[in-house]
Amino acid sequence: MKRSFQSLVLRMVAVSMLVCAPLAPVHAVIVDTEQAMLMSERNALLDRVNSALSRAEVRDQLVALGVDPAEASERINGLSASELAAIDGQLADLPAGGSLLGVLGIVLVVLIILDMVGVTNVFSKL
Repeated sequence: MKRSFQSLVLRMVAVSMLVCAPLAPVHAVIVDTEQAMLMSERNALLDRVNSALSRAEVRDQLVALGVDPAEASERINGLSASELAAIDGQLADLPAGGSLLGVLGIVLVVLIILDMVGVTNVFSKL
């Protein structure tokens, strides 16, 4: 009885491995150091820009201007490293006090990018 149970379990494991193995193909590529550094730099820029967009004042201003904050965040995630660097550079130049002018500057930059991409029509109405 014990031997037949072990045989049944062994067959079930073998069949499940044969069925599940083709469903999960693995593709490996070599990533050189330069690519890894560019990806980590982009991720750092993305984190800084997303942290600025996650502030309550910025989200309130986006909603006031008719932009969905989730959609803006998705668009920011799709930007290239150079576009993120440009936004991060503008964020770094803003005053550190969190003034209304700084918040409006961030919102303006985000709206310009979203308008250029075609997500919103804020400036085309003007």
